[in-house]
Amino acid sequence: LRFSKCHALSQRLPQYPLPTHEVVSKGSIPTEFEEIYVSHGKKGSSLLEKALLLKDAISDLPLVPNDEDQDERSYGGPPQSVFQKFIRLKREDIISFSASAEAAAGPSLYDHRPLQMNEDDYQRACRIPKQKGANFRNLPGLQVNAQNKVELDPTVEREYLPSKKPLVPDYAIKFVRGSSTKPFGRIWWDETVSTVTTRAEPHVQAILHPEQDRVLTIRENARLQGFPDCYKLHGPVKERYIQVGNAVAVPVALALGYSYGKAVQGLVDDQPLMNLPMKFPQCLARKQD
Repeated sequence: LRFSKCHALSQRLPQYPLPTHEVVSKGSIPTEFEEIYVSHGKKGSSLLEKALLLKDAISDLPLVPNDEDQDERSYGGPPQSVFQKFIRLKREDIISFSASAEAAAGPSLYDHRPLQMNEDDYQRACRIPKQKGANFRNLPGLQVNAQNKVELDPTVEREYLPSKKPLVPDYAIKFVRGSSTKPFGRIWWDETVSTVTTRAEPHVQAILHPEQDRVLTIRENARLQGFPDCYKLHGPVKERYIQVGNAVAVPVALALGYSYGKAVQGLVDDQPLMNLPMKFPQCLARKQD
């Protein structure tokens, strides 16, 4: 993301906002990006909030089945984390709001429905253990070789579904040349979700709910992108997943907008980076009487 360079010579460019939360590192930084990697460094790391985990984001949402078709429902219970109080706020309270229990008591929950898996995929999902790290490799008839690649176990008869298709599909075994653990993977409560995609099929990604036999709902994906619950999405179910997956994460947009606003008001110095206020964006809360 780049700020526009259309500015007067006398004006300073917006500063790039530094991270506000810890990051659970996955993989490494490509060499070509090392010079533009933005972080607090070791000295500033103590200022970061703890990483937001899946439990922080979605643990308050009601149970729904694979074939859920309601677009609107009640929450059925109170928020269970500061993030959930924030994300439930009414539209008029998003900026200058406070995450009080009273303000968080929204009337309706929108888009809490999953992409309905077909019968074959649903039966596969039901066989995935409800435990951390579970995926298609937990299904019977497979073995993992010395190179950590999965393959059919020749000593076990291959199991088939009522549709006559194999319980373990060939595409899952062959994905990333047998080295992937993502097909039909369950994400877990103590994990972060680094990427929200535009598709909800569990064929080549870990998107199964930790404790329910379904994929994450539209609303659960929206929360992972930082969309407040007051955002009501429209269109067919698949298109709503696409809208969420293609969007810039709302907290990122807020941070960039905050920095741009400071620059427009002439409230920035000549440093390239800026520290966002503590508890951002909750610090923008509307004060409640």
